[in-house]
Amino acid sequence: MNAAAPMPTCLTGLVVLDLGQLHPGPHTAMLLQQLGATVIKVERPEVGDSGRALGSDTFAKYNRGKLSIALDLKSEADRKVLLDLARRSHALIEGFRPGVMDRLGVGHAQLKAVNPALVMCSISGFGQTGPYAQRPGHDLNYLALAGYWAVPSQVQDHTGRPNVRLADYCGSMYAALSLVVAMMTARQTGVGQHLDVSLHDAVTAWTLHGIDAMVRKTGKDVGQMGHVMADNDLFATADGRFIALGILEEKFWENLRALLAPDFPALASMDYETRARRMRNKRALNTLLRSVFLQRSLAQWAACFGDADIPWSPVLEYDEVLQDPHVVARAVSSASAEDGGRVVGFPVKFSSGLSPQDPTAPGLDGDRQTILDWLASDRALPATARG
Repeated sequence: MNAAAPMPTCLTGLVVLDLGQLHPGPHTAMLLQQLGATVIKVERPEVGDSGRALGSDTFAKYNRGKLSIALDLKSEADRKVLLDLARRSHALIEGFRPGVMDRLGVGHAQLKAVNPALVMCSISGFGQTGPYAQRPGHDLNYLALAGYWAVPSQVQDHTGRPNVRLADYCGSMYAALSLVVAMMTARQTGVGQHLDVSLHDAVTAWTLHGIDAMVRKTGKDVGQMGHVMADNDLFATADGRFIALGILEEKFWENLRALLAPDFPALASMDYETRARRMRNKRALNTLLRSVFLQRSLAQWAACFGDADIPWSPVLEYDEVLQDPHVVARAVSSASAEDGGRVVGFPVKFSSGLSPQDPTAPGLDGDRQTILDWLASDRALPATARG
């Protein structure tokens, strides 16, 4: 029996203009495109999105399946094209510093004048208002100012650079969610709005609960922090690899202790009998567990744990992730693009399906004629000129 074609989503047929650069704006638009919207990437003539200068892979990972048109927003003729696009579109995403769109003559007031139902989403480092609004910044700056490193996560905590752009991804996910709500509201009311997305605000919303607890209760005393646990951590193994242990519920500690105590009897101490006792003795237990896991290699620990009902996992290397059987089975990335890169799909499984993603990234200004023909007609814009 053939699988049914994916059902249209509430975003099918909606057109989103992507004026973003590098990561947050393009990633936001990509999420909407994966969920059914048609995205027109508006780029600078000759140079395009700044991501192109960082290599084809960097540009492609956020821009596959989009249409591209190059516009010089300092040109009156090209500003008119952008306003014409806004008239026919449902949302516009931009990532300039606050005030730039207004100075170019395509700010919210001008966009609203041509399309009252348009949703404008401005993504910036610190938002449209406030004392930092005009400050330059990138992911690390927003994390630092949001207190990302202020709240310890380990008994032996350290400050290290995250391996993904957390503030960028955090902000773009909030932006995409807000855009869907605002576009659906505009369809009901005919009234759009201006979304002010601050990457700093977004990640601060993630850190404030921990910061509030420190201010009110614990200060810098890791021993008093309920979220910092001795047995929920990363542990080095004898061969220089790492194992992740996610003990939280009491049953998992009991299973872990039953498995390891015969060889490491110190784990059977009454000091570690309950979560409350383990929290009181978290430094000693963490030191003990670190010494335990250093006794064997990662492969030996994998054999030891086997199918035990314990939340453990190896910390995989880059060349192991794509071979992991669960990654393969879930098919988050199941296709390779023509350029050799991998196409990462939307990670949520819809029972009615989502349309497959176009694996190709647009050439700079590569869809100009298709877009201009759409503006001159009353027909729908094709989701992509490629395929």
